[in-house]
Amino acid sequence: MTRQRRKRTHHARNHIYRATRTRARQKDLDQIQLHDLDPKNRLALESQPLDVDKPGLAQHYCVECARYFESDTALKSHWKTKVHKRRVKALQEPAYTIEEAERAGGLGRETRKSRGPEVEMDAVE
Repeated sequence: MTRQRRKRTHHARNHIYRATRTRARQKDLDQIQLHDLDPKNRLALESQPLDVDKPGLAQHYCVECARYFESDTALKSHWKTKVHKRRVKALQEPAYTIEEAERAGGLGRETRKSRGPEVEMDAVE
């Protein structure tokens, strides 16, 4: 009888590959809130000059989702989807500030009150 080979060598690292891949990288919500939703920038994004490298010659652009579409009908049908509506709802919330991020990471100022003087166990006995 020969020795059996161990199980297959699948390492389940697909999630790491997907997280590091930048092929389909989209703009973050804070970038859209700060730059793209500004009325001047929004107007410029919605009326871009012709560009043969972008889908639909860069004429059909969804500012909230930062996506180009092939036709006006595709853009209008995108506005009715759950993906677009969720993105618009997420953009209505205020963006996180640097201070909030630092507090969440444990780097900000502590605002908790102290519990009072520490009591030693030896002194009680």
